[in-house]
Amino acid sequence: CHTAAYPKPVDIDTQHTLPDFIQTRGGVSLRPGDGIIHSWLNRMLLPDTVGTGGDSHTRFPIGISFPAGSGLVAFAAATGVMPLDMPESVLVRFKGEMQPGITLRDLVNAIPYAALQSGDLTVAKKGKKNIFSGRILEIEGLPDLKVEQAFELSDASAERSAGGCTIRLNKEPIIEYFKSNITLLRWMIDNGYQDARTLERRAQSMEAWLADPQLMEPDADAEYHKIIEIDLNEITEPLLACPNDPDDVKPLSEVQGTKIDEVFIGSCMLNIGNFRAAAEILKQVDGLLPTKLWIAPPTKMDEHQLTEEGIYNIFGTSGARTEMPGCSLCMGNQARVAPNSTVVSTSTRNFPNRLGQGADVFLASAELAAVCSALGKIPTMDEYMVYMQSLDTMKGDIYRYLNFNEIESFQEAADRAKMIPTTNVQEVA
Repeated sequence: CHTAAYPKPVDIDTQHTLPDFIQTRGGVSLRPGDGIIHSWLNRMLLPDTVGTGGDSHTRFPIGISFPAGSGLVAFAAATGVMPLDMPESVLVRFKGEMQPGITLRDLVNAIPYAALQSGDLTVAKKGKKNIFSGRILEIEGLPDLKVEQAFELSDASAERSAGGCTIRLNKEPIIEYFKSNITLLRWMIDNGYQDARTLERRAQSMEAWLADPQLMEPDADAEYHKIIEIDLNEITEPLLACPNDPDDVKPLSEVQGTKIDEVFIGSCMLNIGNFRAAAEILKQVDGLLPTKLWIAPPTKMDEHQLTEEGIYNIFGTSGARTEMPGCSLCMGNQARVAPNSTVVSTSTRNFPNRLGQGADVFLASAELAAVCSALGKIPTMDEYMVYMQSLDTMKGDIYRYLNFNEIESFQEAADRAKMIPTTNVQEVA
């Protein structure tokens, strides 16, 4: 997904040879254009999954994962184990109610912001303090988040330099997620993805969990390195990470009026609801945007559904540049923003020169990014809320997630795939 959009010859060679290597060992291989690996892998998890991956954003929203170097990941894949020194945990506990205009990305940024206020995190590199570094980030107080939303929080633990992250959710959102994912896995089998037996085994494991849903919980006497409480009632304006450090978080009022040249709405931090919200904001703009807008959905399923709903028509009418599903600008190794431009991005990180040479990059929600694209600047709170009012009245329609068991074409394909013989599935279990 890092190179699918603009592959070099070496990338093409890898795309031709790696799938067979993986599949013949019982692994599952995606295809160029499928989208971001994390957005797919999350749909193959169980609540007790402990995993690893060679990308720092391998941050499971259920279970727990520990990203590692390629050699250690290969060792884990070959042996089923990996050496791990279990670190301490920092507990982040949310309380209160979300305020108007506040998004989940603002809660992501609220974590480093709270640590900055308490002195547990500093921005300056010399003598830097970071309470999260190398520790497990445990998050509670948001039990009803959809799993797609929970990933936005766990994903950002990479930018906190946390060793891992776990989020305490209720059973209901996970049950909903599994019903959707079982359909997706069998749709994959029907569409020729391999290894089919591996996919079917995981679908059956999800069905077994649904028959007796159990979740891990912290011990009543669990000890934490520190507990950080964040009161949602006190977050009354969006929070942005400022150029060029994801820890340098400031409220909207401190950066309002900054001229914006380009906007990127994409990365594994987003889900389909974010793109609907951005489109609803862009519908309020007459004519072309004063900024260059980049759009890159995380998966081909998001792209297809957004096209079916007419969302891509809105992007096109706005003059946006739509990229194939994948990492796009977030990785910074292919397409780039203009040198020395000022950017608002929904990507994971904003390290110097990552999105473009000399670029100043703010990290914010898709909603705020869309408003910045419409205005050509970072808005005031009043300007922001004018655009956000329409979203409040349409939340149920906008923030719907991809439940594949409710999409006829996916369910029909999944029903066909059920014909795979169970004996073949169990042979390599």
